[in-house]
Amino acid sequence: MHVADLNPAGFYIDNFPGSMEISALFRPHVKYSGGLIESFSLADNKFLADPKGHLAFFLGKEPNLNWPLYADSIFEVSHRLKIEKIVFVGSFGGAVPHTREPRLFGSVSEKTMLPLLSEHGLRPTEYEGPASFASYLLSRSPGQKIQMISIACEIPGYLQGPNPNSITAVTRRVARLLNVPTDLAELRHAADTWEEQVTQAVDADEDLVKTVKKLEDDYDKELVDLMEEGSTKDAGSEDEKA
Repeated sequence: MHVADLNPAGFYIDNFPGSMEISALFRPHVKYSGGLIESFSLADNKFLADPKGHLAFFLGKEPNLNWPLYADSIFEVSHRLKIEKIVFVGSFGGAVPHTREPRLFGSVSEKTMLPLLSEHGLRPTEYEGPASFASYLLSRSPGQKIQMISIACEIPGYLQGPNPNSITAVTRRVARLLNVPTDLAELRHAADTWEEQVTQAVDADEDLVKTVKKLEDDYDKELVDLMEEGSTKDAGSEDEKA
């Protein structure tokens, strides 16, 4: 159920001086057909709610300007809907190959929530640098008496466009986190089809084949190292008990 919209006015840069390649990243989307303008789309930010499932969803675009007011608006609607926990989902381009399970990173707004990361297979975020709006929202959540957890999915940096494999991984994790039964059969099928199509495209480019092979080797080595590290810790714990 659509319950609210966040007016985009004052939150976005609609044009940026410079080359068309740069300014096109900021400009609104327009569609013409046969000389007739059919649609003109500004940033769309909407709140949806499922009262029966005790869930609410916010679909929006990261603001360029006035982060405090944008965050205030999100918190205001959250309070009106009696929301107690926010789960943010995002992604970033990284070194994970498309043939492997995406790596998921997590961060939380309160120390008491840290156990959720290991419980749901989320790697603790280790980062210092330019911040995203999600990080800003995370920093303000305690003051709003709302818990927040952020999940960032690492996607292949050499690909663009929708990534069903990552969407499946994130959806599965969020469903577990919220304890909401979810049928992933359709998503899994889309992910399998997507992986086959991407693999065919990669196989046609020798340089890309080498790149993916290197990423696979690095991914597998890291996985083995983590397993060995876990085994060492377990053995150490048993020695302490003895």
